[in-house]
Amino acid sequence: MTATTVLTARALLLDMDGTLVNSDAVVERCWRRWADRHGLDADEVMRVVHGRQGYASMAVLLPDRPMEQNLADNARMLAEETADMDGVVEVPGAAAFLASLAGLPHALVTSADVALSTARMAAAGLTPPAVRITAENVGASKPDPEGFLKGAAELGVAPEDCVVLEDSGAGIAAGRAAGMRVVGVGPRAGLHRPDVLVQDLTGMRAEGTADGAVRLHIG
Repeated sequence: MTATTVLTARALLLDMDGTLVNSDAVVERCWRRWADRHGLDADEVMRVVHGRQGYASMAVLLPDRPMEQNLADNARMLAEETADMDGVVEVPGAAAFLASLAGLPHALVTSADVALSTARMAAAGLTPPAVRITAENVGASKPDPEGFLKGAAELGVAPEDCVVLEDSGAGIAAGRAAGMRVVGVGPRAGLHRPDVLVQDLTGMRAEGTADGAVRLHIG
């Protein structure tokens, strides 16, 4: 981007993995091991898993397997991921961007559970937003919009007045389904035509307005 884009919203809803935290190394390790255990092509698995809860990815990849098995397997995967923080770092600019959001309406909306989101934010040196919508809070995984709609409701903001920051196809689809504008972060996002695309959070900042809105500077 060669010029600054400014979006005005009543609240920001932030994905975690790939948006605030670069956890690609551990995600690759865990899911490639899972693919090997199930005799699946690891590259195909990696094209599916970003943005979704584990059980939802498993349902796509193993469509004939009972959901109870996916849920049990997902619990094991979450434990494995939570125990592995090697290579987890902030997305460039994330700490400064979160600092600019202090006192402004925003929430984390992640497919991770509380334990995993807490561990990854800490490993990346980031402080989680006070409002978090995690796997425990929803009955449906992204690309379902439930998480983003719950985030908006928790903040007391209409969905159409929210801006989502997301990196994955599933997350961008969820934001759109919720009726929200989407800022795509990173190369994965560029494949899914978000409203605005940035490579990382460097140079992004938010400020409050006199009428209580959030002005997002992108560029």
